[in-house]
Amino acid sequence: MVLKTKAQVADIGNAEPRDAFSRMIAAEQRERAQSDFGGPPLERRSISEQVANRIMAMIKSGNLKSGDQLPTEAQMTIAFGISRPPLREALKALTIMGVLESRQGGRYTVTHLSPSRLVAPFNVMLSVADYNVNEHFEARAVVDVEIVRLCTDRASPELRQRILKLAVDGRAFHQDPVAFRLLDIEFHEALYVGAGNQMLSALAQGLYDVGLEVRRVASTVPDIIEKSVRQHVEVAEAVVARDAIAATAAYRRHLEHVRDSTIQSMAHPGSQ
Repeated sequence: MVLKTKAQVADIGNAEPRDAFSRMIAAEQRERAQSDFGGPPLERRSISEQVANRIMAMIKSGNLKSGDQLPTEAQMTIAFGISRPPLREALKALTIMGVLESRQGGRYTVTHLSPSRLVAPFNVMLSVADYNVNEHFEARAVVDVEIVRLCTDRASPELRQRILKLAVDGRAFHQDPVAFRLLDIEFHEALYVGAGNQMLSALAQGLYDVGLEVRRVASTVPDIIEKSVRQHVEVAEAVVARDAIAATAAYRRHLEHVRDSTIQSMAHPGSQ
């Protein structure tokens, strides 16, 4: 079963569908041939993922807003041209993300949408099979380095000291990957907070969460944690000194180290 072609959706539009959701989709198909609802099938994605992404696109564009109630499952299967199982998978995924909530009677409602929820598909939708480490860290370099620059400029004195303490405290966990991973999360989240930009922070958090399972394995390689801790301290000391050039350069080196160790771990998954 596949999503309807443009011609099929156009037929729905010509037949004057009775529910607003179907009319909305048909209208977007006619007006925007290359929109999220009108583009070609994404071969590497499941039907349920395509549906979830298209509902997310409607939310991001403002076609669906917080508090809006989605149509019935029967109406949505007609609108999307799919069967119920993939639709239910998509609705379940969006519910887990916190984008939708199920109400009595089986109808779904759009929740209050924070920036973190709008980037939640990073965490849920990217599978290990689709994971591209170079693309991932290229994206992190764009977002995270700017966050470090902003943090160096904007963070309060108290937060700067917290960032430094988290970095230095990592020295106690060279031989404890689990404890270090917990500290690592706190360190990066402190940088995100220091940047003072919720949208960038949400993007950074989403990108951080991608590929965590692979990086979990990489963190067990001898000396990997020790090098990461040294780099954390370099970043933190530059943030405390308000030296944005040194902080961003140190953070780039850190990302390159994490990327390279991740690649090594993926190439030799059984070496641990």
